Amino acid sequence: MRKGLRVTSPLRTVVDLVSRLTTVEGVVALDAALHKRLLRLEQVRAWADVHPRHRGVAKLRRAIDLAEPKAESPMETRLRLVLVLAGLPRPRVQVSLGNEDTFLGRADLDYASPRLIIEYDGGTHRDRLAYDDRRQNRLVDAGYRLLRFTAADILESPASIVALVRRNLALDS
Repeated sequence: MRKGLRVTSPLRTVVDLVSRLTTVEGVVALDAALHKRLLRLEQVRAWADVHPRHRGVAKLRRAIDLAEPKAESPMETRLRLVLVLAGLPRPRVQVSLGNEDTFLGRADLDYASPRLIIEYDGGTHRDRLAYDDRRQNRLVDAGYRLLRFTAADILESPASIVALVRRNLALDS
């Protein structure tokens, strides 16, 4: 009971959401719960193992495979899934870049060997444009390539994101 209302546990809530939502939206819910430390991936995996015949457990297992506790926003998760579900390699998430002497910034998504950074630019980026520009200049100066995407890109033209990232990953080959 919370404030006089019956509620389910975070684990049960995520299980129910993942079993009813699309794969992408289920992973968004799972990532958010993991990032907020409402539950751990091992708990979700154990629940799926104990309930192998539960409706939606196959979707839950798929969401577990795609989950990323470091994801900091639903749109970052959606951007990552645009890439992964299109068959691109899984990028690292929220990676600190630089060395022990110099911190260059933190990447939303990162492909290490081609030094390709992928960023989701939400509304807060408009408010801190000067900071983001300086950070981008440091990264480019250090040899990184940077691609930035917005909600419109992710929701309206995911294929163009995949094509652009695929071309940039191929530059390293």
